[in-house]
Amino acid sequence: MSEIKLFEVGTAVKERTSSTVLLEKELQNTIEQNMETFFGVRFLKSEYVITSGRMDSIGIDENNSPVIFEYKRSTSENVINQGLFYLDWLLDHKADFKLLVIEKLGMDVADQIDWSVPCVICIANDFTKYDVHAVNQMQRNIKLVKYRAYGDDLLLFEHLNTPVAKPVTEVSVAPASTTYSQKTHLEKLAAASNHIKTLYTSLCDYIESLGDDLVANQLKLYLAYKKVQNIFCIEIYSKQILLRLKLNPDTVELEDGFTRDMRGIGHYGTGDLEVSIKSEADFQKAKNLIDRVYNEVI
Repeated sequence: MSEIKLFEVGTAVKERTSSTVLLEKELQNTIEQNMETFFGVRFLKSEYVITSGRMDSIGIDENNSPVIFEYKRSTSENVINQGLFYLDWLLDHKADFKLLVIEKLGMDVADQIDWSVPCVICIANDFTKYDVHAVNQMQRNIKLVKYRAYGDDLLLFEHLNTPVAKPVTEVSVAPASTTYSQKTHLEKLAAASNHIKTLYTSLCDYIESLGDDLVANQLKLYLAYKKVQNIFCIEIYSKQILLRLKLNPDTVELEDGFTRDMRGIGHYGTGDLEVSIKSEADFQKAKNLIDRVYNEVI
């Protein structure tokens, strides 16, 4: 894969030389201690022992989806297949993972675990183009991350792929007695009016046009767009689309019926500012807030 060039700009321009001499255990410890900052994942356990091996690190992200971390320790090690094996094991042992979450984060978080898109993050000093191609063909939520150390004070993570993963379980059609609020995000989208579908498509297209660093994550009850962490979350209802933004409501002049401060109010997804989009005019008005979030949030 191509090498990133990093330069120190001061009185003279100096190239910072990258290195992979960082010990794998040292790298693992650094990631586990800063997992939420690096990847938006709450750390649960290191060297998580299972019946046929051990996962290097395991956590749960802000969407309450399980995340497995595997570190490539040698060029011959197939960390992708290893991570896929652990992912399938975890899906067959959901109760074990729930007990771990209860122990570390409590029952409230454990009751909200979302199994629709569990993730494996494979970290190595390099991957080949064949690795990236293979992962993209799998249609599983497997992310390849290349690391480089620059001296003692800089650590770079390069995300090599944007996985397009199918939900682990197929979404079934809700029975006639099911209420609208109980439907999944995709079921709500399928049942929405043409007007709501058009607004939804326009909103997603606009968000995705902002930059390649945004990754869509289809959850059971909402759609999230993230950089390192979620910055947009979208829910569909019969007469409106709710867009939640990672933006401080104190920095926005709230407008009744359009914007709402969600701090201290329970809701799906993440983000403290809620925007209600009912019309094309609402969508156009929301663009300024969307732009702010994309440009201000890392």
